[in-house]
Amino acid sequence: MIIVAGGSGLLGQPVVTDLLARGEKVRVLVRDAARAQALFGDAIEVVAGDVRSRDGLYELVAGASVVVSAVHGFLGGRGAGPVEVDQRGNANLVAAATAAGAGVVLVSVLGASPDSPVDLFRAKHAAEQHLRDSGTPWTIVRAPAYLETWLTVLTKTAGKSGRPLIFGRGEQPIQFVSVLDVAAVVSRAATDSTLRGQVLEIAGEPFTMTQLARALQDAQRWHGSPRHLPRPLLRTLAVLARTVSPAFARQNQAALAMDTGVLAVDAPAASPPGPPRQTLPDVLARFTSS
Repeated sequence: MIIVAGGSGLLGQPVVTDLLARGEKVRVLVRDAARAQALFGDAIEVVAGDVRSRDGLYELVAGASVVVSAVHGFLGGRGAGPVEVDQRGNANLVAAATAAGAGVVLVSVLGASPDSPVDLFRAKHAAEQHLRDSGTPWTIVRAPAYLETWLTVLTKTAGKSGRPLIFGRGEQPIQFVSVLDVAAVVSRAATDSTLRGQVLEIAGEPFTMTQLARALQDAQRWHGSPRHLPRPLLRTLAVLARTVSPAFARQNQAALAMDTGVLAVDAPAASPPGPPRQTLPDVLARFTSS
């Protein structure tokens, strides 16, 4: 039995689909059980739970051979941010997996660091270190930014104008990868015990945010130039929004770090072997037809 925490999310869904295709028995641990049941029907076992609380977590993980953590608190509000979900929540999940004698596959981020300006990256690094020190068999998968996430952001900001809003200058190359490629690596890590004790880093394809916005406009046949939110305004919003909307403040802080190159890291020499990679045209074709 493989348990996927966050199995109804952007990454969790294709991970579950891949695992089912491999013939694995899957249990998903989610906060909204009805939504997960609607997504997968009777193909999986759905249990309601929250990694932020150890209450009942040990029972929910019992019987598992591997636990996959596909959770994140980047968009979470007060009490559901990276510290609560990615750091403490993953610590709870690791404790439950250890008690069950299960291995853990942790989905992290490329560039996770204890001194990152972005709290998600700091929390992911803390989760990695806790997992390494736990004595539990582990595999860590580090991925760059998801194409699907940022195409969604650009689409929402474009609205009816067809002119996406770029946070900052949009000139800094950023590594992007399709969530389907990440899911393929995660599902392989969950089913291949020879990958325990390894960090699998997924190389992304570099695009500037302006290039990504224009590619989206071309695919959607939108006209006009992308708009820009100046860096000084990003800095202001990242500070002012902390008390009223932590998630919004977090997004502005991350966007500023991406735009200034603070999060820039060297691409891994090679990604883990797997199926053919999804290109930007592949992702755009799926994205615009959905």
